[in-house]
Amino acid sequence: MKIELPEIWPEERTPLVEALLGIIQQLADRVAELEETNRHMRDQVAVLQGQQPRPTIRPSILSTPPTDASDAGRRRGKPTRPKTAELTIHDTVTLHLPEPPVGATLRGYEAYVVQELRIHNHNTRYLRARYEVPGGPSVLAPFPAGVLPVEGGHFGPNLIAYILDQYHQAQVTEPLLLEQLWEYGIDISAGQLHRLLTENKEPFHQEKVEVLATGLAESSYVGTDDTGARHQGQNGYCTAIGNDLFAVFESTDSKSRLNFLQVLQGPQRDYAINETTLAYWERQKLAVAVVARLNQEPYACVGEAAWQARLTALAITDERHVRIVSEGALLGGLVARGVSPELVVLSDGAPQFVVFVHASCWIHAERPLAKLVPHHEAHRAVIEQVRTKIWDLYQDLRRYREQPEEAQRPVLAARFDALVGQRTGYPNIDGVLKEMREHKADLLRVLERPEVPLHNNGTESDIREFVKRRKISGGTRSAAGRRCRDTFASLKKTCRKLGVRFWDYLQDRVRGLGQIPRLAELIRQKARQTPIANVEAVPG
Repeated sequence: MKIELPEIWPEERTPLVEALLGIIQQLADRVAELEETNRHMRDQVAVLQGQQPRPTIRPSILSTPPTDASDAGRRRGKPTRPKTAELTIHDTVTLHLPEPPVGATLRGYEAYVVQELRIHNHNTRYLRARYEVPGGPSVLAPFPAGVLPVEGGHFGPNLIAYILDQYHQAQVTEPLLLEQLWEYGIDISAGQLHRLLTENKEPFHQEKVEVLATGLAESSYVGTDDTGARHQGQNGYCTAIGNDLFAVFESTDSKSRLNFLQVLQGPQRDYAINETTLAYWERQKLAVAVVARLNQEPYACVGEAAWQARLTALAITDERHVRIVSEGALLGGLVARGVSPELVVLSDGAPQFVVFVHASCWIHAERPLAKLVPHHEAHRAVIEQVRTKIWDLYQDLRRYREQPEEAQRPVLAARFDALVGQRTGYPNIDGVLKEMREHKADLLRVLERPEVPLHNNGTESDIREFVKRRKISGGTRSAAGRRCRDTFASLKKTCRKLGVRFWDYLQDRVRGLGQIPRLAELIRQKARQTPIANVEAVPG
């Protein structure tokens, strides 16, 4: 029962009015209690008569208005807390009545916090004193600390951080951002804005390199995915690599296993021949004579030019041989850097991602069944039956991942074999099951590595933000622009995973304060605090 009362002004709230409002509230609460009791009794009668009780339909948290002002903006189920308890108070203003009533006594103050955002231009002219020194050069007074950004120039660090935040966080395009700055009274040209977004960003690029290297070294698994990314009017690709610790994006002109290994390496190419390299060459059935030429002595080099010179000196020119030996040497170079050869790479099953220890996404494996168009009702029934069995097994694997038990491993593996080994009589269904059967080890990777998720949704969620940027801005036109887009997308997403506000990060790095630790160090700290990051495999 809901009673709509007219608005009562404070001066009208006499003791009698307050008492009547209290009585109305008590009656409304009593009516609501009786209505609930009545509904419960009607449900009991329905059950006794063999009918179904009225279902409990929860209101949508997206469309239901808050019950009162204190609930506004609060997610349902989240514990209540004082909304301003953790706010930093910058100013405190004491308010008094202009003309207090005669005989009024001050009994204290009621706090009321107002959050405000101040956005306005602030130009400062610094008059720097220049001193003439006898017998030497003149001396100019320095700027106060924090006045100029690390890269220098006539734009302050707060403005530069705002520009970077608007472009990479709010995804405001350059033309709109330029108009916005003009509206705020900032005297800046389109060329100056573009330079602030793309030039002198080497410290950020270097931190991205550190994030990738540390993330790979500290993780027991990484997820990966790619999406289209046009550059200079040509089709290209962006590869995402990450997990709960970090996320890195890298745009290239093609996608292949060689390209993926180069992305994992970062800007520096390390080639090495070791046990990991030899094992990869063996799996790829590289010619024994080629392996013998390459494996005459332990070898490692830095840089693609040095590696190509090595291959030329050994007369290895066949395209397939060059590709396989290069993939193996890059893989060995990663291991030589400190990446574990047991690193699990979780993907949608694309062949270019099958390196190290591979795991496949169950959602992508089942998706072809969901896309099948049934020929008739019998066909539809078989599709639904197979899909139900797949998701039943998936749920049991998920429970195993939460609480691994060695005794369950052969049971779950046997259920998988029975599922994918059946013959339904429909070639399109049997083809999907055959594909799953051929990737059994990848789909059941969780049995030996419980820390690995069963799906690749995390990485797909990471790259979805990149897709939104592509839809807004299209492709990139300059190499510097593409590199900055990848770098700041990587740093922003990594900050979010590490619990660092991107705005605070930008302010710290642009000003050169160094108060926020390097993201690579934060990754190491979080990896030590998160047991699942380095959990050991269940013994076989």
